[in-house]
Amino acid sequence: MKHLISNFTKQLKSALELSNRLQLTDFKTELRNVVICGMGGSGISGNIVAEAVASEIKIPIIVNKDYFLPNYINTKSLVIISSYSGDTEETLLALNEAIEKEAKIVCITSGGKLADIASRKKLDTILIPKGMPPRAAISYSIVQILNILNINYIISSDYKNKINAAIKLLDNEEDNIIKDAKETAYLISGKYPIIYSSAKTESVALRLKQQLNENSKTLCSHNVFPELNHNELQGWKEKNKNIAVIILRDKNEYNRTAKRINISSEIIGLYDATIKEIYAKGNSILEKMLYLIHWGDWLSVCLAEIKGIDTLDISVITYLKSELAKIEEQ
Repeated sequence: MKHLISNFTKQLKSALELSNRLQLTDFKTELRNVVICGMGGSGISGNIVAEAVASEIKIPIIVNKDYFLPNYINTKSLVIISSYSGDTEETLLALNEAIEKEAKIVCITSGGKLADIASRKKLDTILIPKGMPPRAAISYSIVQILNILNINYIISSDYKNKINAAIKLLDNEEDNIIKDAKETAYLISGKYPIIYSSAKTESVALRLKQQLNENSKTLCSHNVFPELNHNELQGWKEKNKNIAVIILRDKNEYNRTAKRINISSEIIGLYDATIKEIYAKGNSILEKMLYLIHWGDWLSVCLAEIKGIDTLDISVITYLKSELAKIEEQ
């Protein structure tokens, strides 16, 4: 996993090169909504993109993490089907429904049943490199979702400049990112992590939660400002040295959000919890999100090393899938 994370910017470059070679359908229709379907490492890319382009888009984008699509999907809907393995049962069922509803469909996968169905149905398909855990292929799915949105006039091609800026930033900051991630891993080791962020970057907090779950086999939770100030903050009423709070921050936060975070940190600090704030670097929101994602990925593998855990082990998830397969066979 460390090798894959260290190659993050190389993968971003490769993903851009792939998008430049692709010839996808310009649907030449007035699209009224976008639904991105995917689970786990494939689905989180949809969350990240939806937040990164929120200030630019003129139509709604939602991320669907269920077997079924919203009822409003129709011929003016763009449905992006993202499954790295190509065999994700929830995503495949959503694909079948999108086909029935005659939505505009683009698939992102490395193969599997999804590639077979897409080939038979003559659907636009982006094949990304095989041989990685889905969570390590996030660079490819992020870039290709952005590419699909650009080709269909939902966002501008400026996303490429933002990704190139992120690549340069991350390459320059790599040593500092690893150093800080390692220090943070020791800080939170043996504690229950709670990840907080602003609502505008909840996807990054969710990504970090997922990476701590899968790479370092750590239970944790996440929440966002300002919502958590209306409920979760009241839960901080007892001293607890076994909790570590990680706050993902941005120096350009809305001023009221920044004040909420500062006051909340003071309150949490009264109850002995470990608090770590990490500020995003970069100019665009996409650049900042990629910075925090890369930092969080390093944090997860550094924590796994401290715990002596195999980052690639997903035996519990594999067991679940095997049990579900037995049910299907009956």
